[in-house]
Amino acid sequence: MQLKSMATLYTQQGKNVRKTWFLMLGFFVMVIALGYVASYLMGSPAILYGAVIIALVMNVGSYWFSDSLVIKMTGAVPATRESHPTLWNVVENLSITAGLPMPKVYVVHDSAPNAFATGRNPEHAAVAATTGLLDILDKTELEGVMAHELAHIGNRDMLVSTVAVVLAGFVAILADILMRSMMFGSNRDDSRLGAAFLVLGVIGIILAPLAAQMIQLAISRKREYLADASGALLTRYPEGLASALEKINTYSRPMQRANNATAHLFIADPFGSDHQTLQQKISNLFQTHPPAADRIRILREMDK
Repeated sequence: MQLKSMATLYTQQGKNVRKTWFLMLGFFVMVIALGYVASYLMGSPAILYGAVIIALVMNVGSYWFSDSLVIKMTGAVPATRESHPTLWNVVENLSITAGLPMPKVYVVHDSAPNAFATGRNPEHAAVAATTGLLDILDKTELEGVMAHELAHIGNRDMLVSTVAVVLAGFVAILADILMRSMMFGSNRDDSRLGAAFLVLGVIGIILAPLAAQMIQLAISRKREYLADASGALLTRYPEGLASALEKINTYSRPMQRANNATAHLFIADPFGSDHQTLQQKISNLFQTHPPAADRIRILREMDK
């Protein structure tokens, strides 16, 4: 039964990776399409070339500096074996079990219980936990959370997630620039073709940021489920992570430095459970994380 579960997990890993790269291709097509619309409306091919160059530069930058950017944005500080022995030993032991290089370990001074992982690959990875998380979890629960974060590293989620954020942000910025430029009119004539293209361009400009955000959230959700399953297989104790998620979910207040750009990296929504409840009332599509109740139920079903 265990071998069957592992085979199913690895099959799903392959499917999710392929789907994610198809989504990334869609992002690039979207950027090029928006750049083309802008260049057509303003009569300047340089805009299209500039859009492609900026997208490439941003992706290269996000690849090399993603971990340091995230660490600075979250206010994380380095942890050592002496300052946080339990956290350090848990990460070290799980890394050995998973066959991964030990990532850098950080702590975020925040009473909201949460954790995240970042880095472009297993050799340049980091994990972080908030002081609030360390205060409320016992060792088996902490192992469940850290196994989840190491699973993100082992599954190569971090690079893809960072690229998704960068591209989504770029599309939103480009769309905003185009919307502002539209106020000053177009260099095209008033022919029917030009008017139709103008309308399509406006529709694309309005919908593009929403589409980019939706793709980013879809990637995040699928990978949270996968990291839960991978982490449970690593510890061989799904209840540890399930119990940790229950405790985390009872904390309603947001993190002090909650940020939409990094929200998907955390094991739980950094805006707090109150934010989740509001989103559920509107639409389940706009959450960066799957419902905690679903994650807990799936984990406990693994023990049956």
